[in-house]
Parts: sequence; structure tokens; C-alpha cells
Amino acid sequence: MFDNLQERLDSAFKTLKGQGSITEINVASTLKEIRRALVDADVNYKIAKNFTNKVKEKAMGEKVLTSVSPGQLMTKIMHDELTTLMGGKAADFNLAGKPAVVLVSGLQGSGKTTFSAKLANFLRTKRSKRPLLVAGDVYRPAAVDQLKVLGEAIKVPVYSEEGNFNPVEIAENGIAHAKSNGYNVVIIDTAGRLAVDEHMMNEIASIKEHTNPDETLFVVDSMTGQDAVNTAKAFNERLDYDGVVLTKLDGDTRGGAALSVKYVVNKPIKFISYGEKMETFDIFYPERMASRILGMGDVISFVERAQAQFDEKEAAKLEKKIRKNQLDFNDFLSQLKQIRKMGSIKDLLGMIPGMGKALKDVDIDDASFRKIEAMVLSMTPKERANPQLLDARRRKRIAAGSGNSIQEVNNFIKQFMRMRKQMKTMAKLAAAGRGFKGLPGRK
Repeated sequence: MFDNLQERLDSAFKTLKGQGSITEINVASTLKEIRRALVDADVNYKIAKNFTNKVKEKAMGEKVLTSVSPGQLMTKIMHDELTTLMGGKAADFNLAGKPAVVLVSGLQGSGKTTFSAKLANFLRTKRSKRPLLVAGDVYRPAAVDQLKVLGEAIKVPVYSEEGNFNPVEIAENGIAHAKSNGYNVVIIDTAGRLAVDEHMMNEIASIKEHTNPDETLFVVDSMTGQDAVNTAKAFNERLDYDGVVLTKLDGDTRGGAALSVKYVVNKPIKFISYGEKMETFDIFYPERMASRILGMGDVISFVERAQAQFDEKEAAKLEKKIRKNQLDFNDFLSQLKQIRKMGSIKDLLGMIPGMGKALKDVDIDDASFRKIEAMVLSMTPKERANPQLLDARRRKRIAAGSGNSIQEVNNFIKQFMRMRKQMKTMAKLAAAGRGFKGLPGRK
């Protein structure tokens, strides 16, 4: 997401490189390119024009310090204005009710059911809540079954009623069930609907009226760009919802929805979803998103995702093994699984400043990690624990068992042994106070 916009903005800033100051003339061409880039990213022209006018107003009023170039100053102004455009700061999420009720609405195919499960998983694991999912989509075939499968995977119960096709009654009964069984958050998944479908719009309005939710969320498929923003406006006129959720941010989207929806409906973006895994979900931070759009990375989100998978006791054990050069393939497989839980590898690397641009044309396929996993899983338990046992005969068997060539197996084992040796050296240097602090388990 935003790759093309990031490249266009970077190109626009180049016109200011080498300039000693910001003037009406040199800033005009830059802003023209910025406006074009935003419109191409599916941002409404009126919003793009209003945005660049604000940037120009700020830029012309700023004095360029001797230590700061005009391009750097413009980047900072752009960052501040993008942050403001997307809401300024992370929005509050109200869970004051007993139980708190969250109503999830949106178009057909926008990802409501998956989002509902992700939200339940987030509240259970990160906020110590006892959520209950309510299956209110009585129209889509297998919608209830899908929610039950997701609920089972995240250890969150699902309330449903077989044979009852009244979503208002199901929602009310689900809340009553939560009260009597000690659940403190109720998440109501509803059927997808079109803004032009009067019957379905009346139904979702009725569900809201009868359940009086603490939070009403509108789920937007960011792949639909400007159309998503127009739909968000139509839904808001009927529901007056509390916030927006952007889904499918890992897709090939131009980013118009993220940049426009707050401006159009004046409702904050509260959450983002960027994959099928239950962990690929986050609170929306406008400042962090602005940094990513401008190619400045997002180290905070990267660290937070890493910490979510970080086990301090396991890290301490791992450090001891590294120091003794005893790192084995079981440790490697465990660390690989933790990294994969954090999300797409290319997405993760894009959070590191400068890496996004460097990786623009590089194809990083997460499937390549499955090849490595297959090699490790084709080893016997004894071989995984003792890498030095892997002679030519064993390597040939591993290649056949994992579907890889003998050369690929040899390269992987060679790289692993080299990595193990380097990590031992790093651990020694860290212990001696000569750098490399921050090894797992070290302060």
C-alpha cells in the first residue's frame, strides 16, 4: 500500500533539492506534483487541493534553518499535515458499557466477519477482556459457520440462533446471554448491505436502536478507494457511526480511503486490518501512517509487533545457547515462526526507515520461508538438536523429503552454521561491553 504515492511524493521533493530557500516559485511546482500524486492515489481533488493549500501556507511561513534543507522542511510539513488529515492522534475506543456493545457494519465483502474476530482476539489477548461474538449475519451462506470457525481459533465463544432470521432479536438475545454469563464485551457481526438497499439500511439502523451500542464501527475495504469513502458518507448519514475500520491494507490499494475518509465523514479511523491472520490488526495511528506514506518507516509499530511475540524467558534461554554456540534448528524454527506471526516480511521490513524504497522492486515471497521450514521438518529430532550430524547422506535424504535440491539444502545449512558462529561472536562482544547490546534478553 502507498508504494506508488510514496514514490511520487519523493519525486516531488527532489525539485527542492539544492535550493537554498523555499520560494513561491520553487514550492509551486512541488505542490503541483504532490496534488497530482494525491489525486492519482484516489484522493478526491477537492481534498487534495485543500491539503496542498495548507502545506503551501505553512511552507511559505517557515524560515529554513541553515541545518535543514528546503526538502527536509517540506517533508516535515507534509508529515504534520498528513497526520492532521487522517485525524491527528489515535482515537479513543469506548468500552464503558456492562457489557460494552460493539456493532460492526459495512458493505458486502468488506471483511466484517474477519475483522470482528480480530477485534475479539485483540480485546482478549491485549486488553484482558471476555468478549462474546454474536453471529448477526443471517443472509450470507456459511457466515455463521465462518464466525464459529474463527471464534474457535481465537478461543472466543460465538452466540448464534439456528432458525431465527431476525438479526435484531439475535443481537438483543446475544447481549442478554453475555450479561448472564459474565462476558464484558459483545461484538455483533452483521450482514453486508448496500447503501442503496433501503430494507437492509433500515435493518442495521434498527439493530443499533435496539442494542444501543457503545461503539458503532463502519468497515471499509480500502481496495475500493474513493468509492469506499462515498459509501462511508452514505452509511454515516443513516447510522452516525463512531469510527471507521480500514481492511485489506496489504492489498494493491492506492491509499485514497485512508487519506480521505476522516475529511469526508469527520469520523476517526480507529483500526486497520492488513491480512488474514488474527494478529494482523492494529489501532490506527495517523502519525505512524504519515511516516510510512513518506517513506520514513514505522519503527514503533515494528517494535510493538516484535514485543507481542517476544517471550523473555525463552529469549534468556536462547541467549545462553548462542553464547555456547549451541543454537540448533529447533531454536531457528521457533524464531522463524515468531517472525512470521508478525505479518508479511516485506511489510515488516518496510517499517524500517529507508528499507521501503530499497525494497520497492524486490520480490520478497513469504512462501520462501516454507521451503526452509520444510527442510528443518524433514530432519530427525536428533539432527535438529545436533546440526553437526548432517553429513552428505543425511542431507540427501532431507533434500528428497523437503522437495528441495541438494544444493539448496547445502546452502541453507552453510548459512545457518555461519549465522550461528557470528551470533556467538556478537554475544561475546555484548558481554564484554563492546557493543551489540540489545541481544535478546539484554538491556
